[in-house]
Amino acid sequence: MTHGGKGFGSSGLKIRGKLFAFVSSKGQLVVKVPKSRVEELVVAGEAEPFDPGHGRRMKEWAAIRSSSIDWVQLAREAHRFVKGATS
Repeated sequence: MTHGGKGFGSSGLKIRGKLFAFVSSKGQLVVKVPKSRVEELVVAGEAEPFDPGHGRRMKEWAAIRSSSIDWVQLAREAHRFVKGATS
């Protein structure tokens, strides 16, 4: 795992060159997780689909808006997802 990568104009966490989590310019944690998990987080009111701009929502990216959700656990979940996709 490497730190300090750039993606969507933000610094973030990467594995094998693939970004999996970062803090947006709005101060939200943004994580890459399966589309079904993004939908689950949105329905629970804990996240919104991430839009890097221009009204283009990213299917596998969630912007966390709940202050009660564990950011570390979500980052680990995103790490596992991206690691599995790049193996």
